[in-house]
Amino acid sequence: MTSSSEFAKVYDPAQVEAPLYAHWRDQGYFQPADGDAPHFTVVLPPPNVTGRLHMGHALTATIEDTLVRWHRMRGHRALWLPGTDHAGIATQVMVERQLAKEGKTRQGVGREAFLDKVWEWKEEHGGIIDEQHERLGASLDWSRYRFTMDEVSSRAVREAFVRLHEQGLIYRDYRLINWDHGSQTALSDLEVEHTETDGKLWHIAYPVADSETGERLTVATTRPETMLGDTAVAVHPDDERYQHLIGEHIELPLTGRKIPIIADDILVKMGFGTGAVKVTPAHDPNDFATGKRHDLELIQVIGFDNEFIEPAPAKYVGLTVQAARKAVLADLEAAGLLVETKDHKLSIGRSQRSGVIVEPLPSTQWFVKVGPLAEKALAAVEQGDTVIYPQHRTADYYRWMENIRDWCISRQLWWGHRIPAWHCESCGAITVAREDPSACSECGGADIHQDEDVLDTWFSSGLWPLTTLGWPAEDNELPRFYSTSLMETGWDILFFWVARMMMFGLHFTGEVPFKTIFLHSMVLGEDKRKMSKTKGNVVDPVSLIDTYGTDALRFYLCTMAGQDAGIVFSKARVEGYRNFCNKLWNAARFASMKLDGLELERWRAEILDDPATGLERLSTADRWILGRALALAEDFAQKLGDWRLDLAAHAAYQFVWHELCDWYLELSKRRLSADADPAERHATQGTLATVFDLVLRVLHPMIPFITETIWQRLPRPAGSGDSLMLAAWPCAPEAGAGEGDARTLAGPVAQVGALLADARVVEAGHDIERLIAVVTNHRMLKAESKVSPAQPVDVVVRTDDAAVAASLARVAESAQFVGRMKSLTILGADDQLPKACSVAVVGGVEIGLPLEGLVDLDEERKRLGKEVAKKEKALGGLEKKLGNEKFVAKAPPEVVAKERERLVALKDSLAKQRALLERISQ
Repeated sequence: MTSSSEFAKVYDPAQVEAPLYAHWRDQGYFQPADGDAPHFTVVLPPPNVTGRLHMGHALTATIEDTLVRWHRMRGHRALWLPGTDHAGIATQVMVERQLAKEGKTRQGVGREAFLDKVWEWKEEHGGIIDEQHERLGASLDWSRYRFTMDEVSSRAVREAFVRLHEQGLIYRDYRLINWDHGSQTALSDLEVEHTETDGKLWHIAYPVADSETGERLTVATTRPETMLGDTAVAVHPDDERYQHLIGEHIELPLTGRKIPIIADDILVKMGFGTGAVKVTPAHDPNDFATGKRHDLELIQVIGFDNEFIEPAPAKYVGLTVQAARKAVLADLEAAGLLVETKDHKLSIGRSQRSGVIVEPLPSTQWFVKVGPLAEKALAAVEQGDTVIYPQHRTADYYRWMENIRDWCISRQLWWGHRIPAWHCESCGAITVAREDPSACSECGGADIHQDEDVLDTWFSSGLWPLTTLGWPAEDNELPRFYSTSLMETGWDILFFWVARMMMFGLHFTGEVPFKTIFLHSMVLGEDKRKMSKTKGNVVDPVSLIDTYGTDALRFYLCTMAGQDAGIVFSKARVEGYRNFCNKLWNAARFASMKLDGLELERWRAEILDDPATGLERLSTADRWILGRALALAEDFAQKLGDWRLDLAAHAAYQFVWHELCDWYLELSKRRLSADADPAERHATQGTLATVFDLVLRVLHPMIPFITETIWQRLPRPAGSGDSLMLAAWPCAPEAGAGEGDARTLAGPVAQVGALLADARVVEAGHDIERLIAVVTNHRMLKAESKVSPAQPVDVVVRTDDAAVAASLARVAESAQFVGRMKSLTILGADDQLPKACSVAVVGGVEIGLPLEGLVDLDEERKRLGKEVAKKEKALGGLEKKLGNEKFVAKAPPEVVAKERERLVALKDSLAKQRALLERISQ
């Protein structure tokens, strides 16, 4: 990249970002380095191929890119693998909608033509989200791009299916499944979203057959329409109320059928409800299991189009589920069999994709026996082979893995990986094969056809860490980059995807697919609700990039990455971090104008290579800022290592905005001026350039565009390389990181620990802390006394500690300069502050602002007297309010807390004004 020393007056992200990203990509900087350094591998959670970047994607990509760039700078073989998911149901639905606009259906055009349409759709829309990831600055290795239905993935899916089938872990069975009539496909348990809603509980009387007394059993149900498919009524075997009826039959209302009364201690809880439970094996999972135990008939009365079918009585056939419910209830009431109706809370399961109510229906489907797979995945986390952050999510993982049920993996769709199984028309055998067979494996007949179903999308994406590295080909990259280092994604797909990758990765390789699982929270709208188009609270990340620049959005997302209870989006904060980027740019622009004549390598030789004498050349402020920058680098790395990007970002923000810009740049101005002593000027120039080099390296993983742009325009150490993204992290390299690799050099400062521990650096830190306290508090005292901020004043400081007095003396001249004071006087233990003096006390140091001659003391006494009286009155009212038990009990807790905070602040302010009034009244 061509360097330039020219700084535009205003930083314009739109002019910088696209060309810079293209340069990084075209130079191959996103590809992992060669060598034996440790690898850091991350797979991007594959977004839907036809999707658009949303805030969740932006958060994921920002977190992952920050960590990948950081490890790349640390000398690791950093590999971030990109790709997209074919998104079976979602993509098929979009293409079907397009066909519907043309007056066509997929059945009408046929499977082959429909799939051609889907591939066309994919080609037309599939690259948009990849381009948007580029806008976000994602340093993905695009040369290793994967799509879940490309040739490599297809081979992996078939190999996984066949192996699992050969091992008896994939089977086909007639069982109750979740049916989505909107998409006309089966769903796994995880694809059903359960929400609590208001419903009804109906009590229905079932007449006992042949009862001379007219005895009836009363059952309670939330789904009265399914009674048409009842095949038994169950009671508890120990329930004395019903023991005489076990083995008898009831007359099933509205049907003319008789069904048995059975005893079952699993389905029936004796003390719950009426103690009698209707059993409908075709339409309830628990009833299905009960039917298996008692060999009950299975009668399906609801069809796959959500309408009632035979053998339901003819009057209900063709009715939708809701219409049938109304009809059944009306008929029961007319027959005198509807005993009672109660309000009832119930959980309704809806399809995650289509939104329709999911119906449990019996169907022949393909399943994965997940018990043996889950057992290994559970043990891996328990043993610490894989660690989950935040740690409390580990309990969620355990709970689900310990209660997992077999996974229905077949889908009645056309878009997806077609199940590699062939049915023989002659003998009925099923052949599962890696290659398409030409004949039945059992009878040798040629009349075979492939299974019509496709696999659940999560089956192929469950293999993602393997397929992205080329598995199962012999020349795959698993030996170089597996196990991957990190799986970062939203906590909401811990079970959909992460757990399945754990199961498949362990099963097929014997190793966990990733060492760390880092789960971020959901990004909510500014109204604190989940983002959705219907609510009108969706935020477009690309629009934010257009308005504020990529770095502002990335930095904002990093500051929010540690939240676990939901990230409430704030546009104002994105704008605030745009201002931060501008602050950094303006500071660097100022530095560039002050660095003429700097010989950085000479400075490094004189200062860093010989710190024993070199540090003496630096001013107190130089030693302080150098130590603070080095401490930031270490602290930043520590926080990233702890997965606390938010704390790292906040630390960097505080350093740049306050320590570097607010204080050091002001403190350095005299030594950077053209008429300063040449040796002093050069010492400070080198410090300034080195500190900027440190800060840019630290910030680069989070805000790569502006840091690279600045870095190219400022002096930097020889051997730093052509790009900041390949420059070394500003700490010594790790052992075995490949000493000869330019990416693993120690950065601008090698002896970080030694410099931070140097007594002169430590002393400079204490000295500048006192300078800041004096200047800050003198400004506060001026404001409290209504003195203009621009008016130079005399300041007096006093301490009983001789060492503190010496420290203050070392920085007195600098404090006077940056504070624009008329004078600064340091008093010792035997001295007293002037009586008419406004005072602040910090760390045992009294900071005084003499008011004699500065303000009219008579007027000041009057003013303070009024202020004190006003605050005393307010304090009395507030104490009375908080002393009112009714207020404290009834008011919202946050209101009470705020009032208590006001009380503390008011007492503090009142105490200060009383003390000042007393002093100036003496």
